[in-house]
Amino acid sequence: MGMLDGKVAFITGAASGIGAGTARRFAQEGARVALADVMTEQGEALRSELESAGYKAIYTNCDVSNPEAVKGAIDATVERFGKLDVVFANAGVNGVWAPIEELQPDEWERTLAINLRGTYLTTHYAVPHLKRAGGGSIIITSSVNGTRTFSSPGASAYSTSKAGQVAFMKMIALELGQHNIRCNAVCPGLIHTNIGQRTEQRNLDKIGIEVELPRGNPAVDEGEGDV
Repeated sequence: MGMLDGKVAFITGAASGIGAGTARRFAQEGARVALADVMTEQGEALRSELESAGYKAIYTNCDVSNPEAVKGAIDATVERFGKLDVVFANAGVNGVWAPIEELQPDEWERTLAINLRGTYLTTHYAVPHLKRAGGGSIIITSSVNGTRTFSSPGASAYSTSKAGQVAFMKMIALELGQHNIRCNAVCPGLIHTNIGQRTEQRNLDKIGIEVELPRGNPAVDEGEGDV
């Protein structure tokens, strides 16, 4: 018996990194998993991998900043599996890191649209199904950059979005506890994923500050780092 036997889990940003690692573990624990991501090739590959291993999974192309896309992905999940029990709002970007006077309004907006608005939209469209199921769990991927580690020069949009996710989680926990819906945020530090490869950094040497980092290796998406 797995910890998630009979459960249905919806995961955004599921095609790689933390999302993919979570999807594999949820499936191993007995959940039927719905993979939502904009990276279709990787998402379909993961779906195929899970199904080949005997698990049940679907993939939906989903831009979490788009209300219609999020609603469609969640509706497709419920249509396929009949219900929804677990929501993992994991999709996110580092966005553009640059001095605040050089960070453009559209760059700021895009980071918040994916990280913060995407979290809201995922929750907004999932909650009615969780209530209908009699409860469930909402998990949000935030970051230490939104809770205590404000030492990444140029990451103003990213850190703001991550701090906003923590505040959002606390507010929905207050609201949804009476419906037997648990709400939690995980706040990772440095993880070996490919998100950093999609980060644009400009002129950070102008605002860089030396900080000390602990020894050890970053965690990977399916394991533990050195302590």
